[in-house]
Amino acid sequence: MENIDLSIIVASYGTADYLEKCLTSIYKNTKNISYEVIVVDDCSPDHSPQMVREKFPQAKLIENEKNLRYTETNNKGLDACQGRFGLLLNSDVEVHEGAFEKLVTFMDQNKDVAAAGPKLINPDGSVQHCIRSFPGLMVMVLQTLNFHKIFPGNRFTDKYYNTDFDYNLTQPIDSIGTTAFIIRRSIWENIGKLDPKFTHHFVDLSYCLMLKQKSEKVFYVHDAVVTHYGSISINMNGKKEISRVHDALRLFYDEYYADNHSFIYNFIVRQGIKLRAFVKLIEFKLSKNGEVLGGVGISGKKS
Repeated sequence: MENIDLSIIVASYGTADYLEKCLTSIYKNTKNISYEVIVVDDCSPDHSPQMVREKFPQAKLIENEKNLRYTETNNKGLDACQGRFGLLLNSDVEVHEGAFEKLVTFMDQNKDVAAAGPKLINPDGSVQHCIRSFPGLMVMVLQTLNFHKIFPGNRFTDKYYNTDFDYNLTQPIDSIGTTAFIIRRSIWENIGKLDPKFTHHFVDLSYCLMLKQKSEKVFYVHDAVVTHYGSISINMNGKKEISRVHDALRLFYDEYYADNHSFIYNFIVRQGIKLRAFVKLIEFKLSKNGEVLGGVGISGKKS
């Protein structure tokens, strides 16, 4: 088992039907590399663990004794994996043929790259805009105030959302979501796993920023493709997730920006985050479909 190329870690919470499609696509479309599948179930309220045991006995199933949330669930999977690379995979993803082989090949050919992500596409075949830049102070303020929705196409938030990014070109990036995210073993063993302070939201941005601060490279690989449905688990919990995402936004600002800014700027950003949370709660109450967040660039939307 020590020669396994890839350990595929699927964090699962209450998405049995999507999880079944995800696992089916992995086993159908992953060839020419050695791999293992580790499903870490985070106390799902549905029959997800039973489904895995019955339909995918070849997968390793880990069942959390209590709900640990996204970050610790994925870190638990990394602790259990035996591959040269670990790949974090959301349960609402379907893998296209050869996607993971292409990611492994890319990492083997580029040994100075710490982590990478594939092209994400929507169920209708359109590209999900999943690449982010690290925001500066102005972007943090404007983004919290939904400036990107009020004035779409403005140069400040467009830079954060990388609206002109060429998704047909493999290239280095600041940050990509952990929806499907391959990491070199030496990186998580020597530099660190996902930051548990971020239980779910902003964990990808904080991890990629940590890698950049340590001069490690993150890449986008255009010819590795997966379909991502988006935010299935998150949208189960409505108002609670709105609070959590804005708590995480405040934490991200405090961890990486606040010390470099004046009291008045800190006050503006923090009040902006509170205002944004209030607006999101209003949007949730008025929403017909109960959607909290569109996910990472779902259908080009910017949450």
